[in-house]
Amino acid sequence: MNNRFISLILILFLGTFQHSNAQSYENAKHHQCLKCHSNQTYSFYNSVKEKEEKRLMNPYFILDTVALVAGVHKQFDCTDCHSGEYATYPHQSNLKLEPLSSCLDCHGGDASFASYQFEKIEEEFKKSVHYKVYGENFTCSKCHSQHTYIATARTSSNVLEIVGYSNKMCLLCHNDMKRYKMVSGHDNPKLIQIHDWLPNEELHFSHVRCIECHTEVIDSLMVSHNILSKDKALRKCVECHSANSRLKASLYKYQNLQKRAEKDDINTVLANESYIIGSHQSPILQLLSVIIFLISLLGIIVHSIFRIIKKK
Repeated sequence: MNNRFISLILILFLGTFQHSNAQSYENAKHHQCLKCHSNQTYSFYNSVKEKEEKRLMNPYFILDTVALVAGVHKQFDCTDCHSGEYATYPHQSNLKLEPLSSCLDCHGGDASFASYQFEKIEEEFKKSVHYKVYGENFTCSKCHSQHTYIATARTSSNVLEIVGYSNKMCLLCHNDMKRYKMVSGHDNPKLIQIHDWLPNEELHFSHVRCIECHTEVIDSLMVSHNILSKDKALRKCVECHSANSRLKASLYKYQNLQKRAEKDDINTVLANESYIIGSHQSPILQLLSVIIFLISLLGIIVHSIFRIIKKK
């Protein structure tokens, strides 16, 4: 009995050691990449000049290690998506031209990810203005960084966190002159000027996602990916500021937020008198307007009666 117990302890210990060893190996491989890709500079041996040189890292290739560890792909090794030839350093220049994997290369047709509806997302995305204008050059990674993406909308119960994370993805290009021009080829329009028709812009930007007004809402999808052209963007305040708010079909339709709705947290926001257009009225003024209307109507009736009598 004692021998069996000792054997079991040894098996568990070896299993833990092997797992720890494998984890350490994976971390070591990540560490090799991050020695350069988490810093402003990188060093390499220049065989032509026969000396060590230091260069500035391309800012688009610098990774936020904190965000990387928090992202949904944190368990993967760099070469799971990038060519294994990147293990050789300095990297070959032609590797920059390699096509990167798309989301569907891994997630498409995978039953374990069926609830995310990646195929439906791609179908809707191909209707969007981004795909129509830029085609295959506009991929998922233009908005969703494979290195740092977090499924905030599905996991967070904080509306402001969801709004902030979603809008940050849009603003990466739409509020950055260089990135916008790199993709579009023309100057970036100024967001404040474009949205100057919107009452209290700052409040809307911090409490509502861009996609609330700039996408076609699809009931079967958690997040709509059919980005509409600016001429089709929503401009009707009543679409959101009403008892049957559009936000209930978009921002507030997640299960984790619906639980909050049961506690009246969300219903208080969407159904309060200040939010719904036409509901926040003074009872005294409302009564006064009814009295004025009735007096006016009575005046018209009396006037009409006198005219009829006079004609006779």
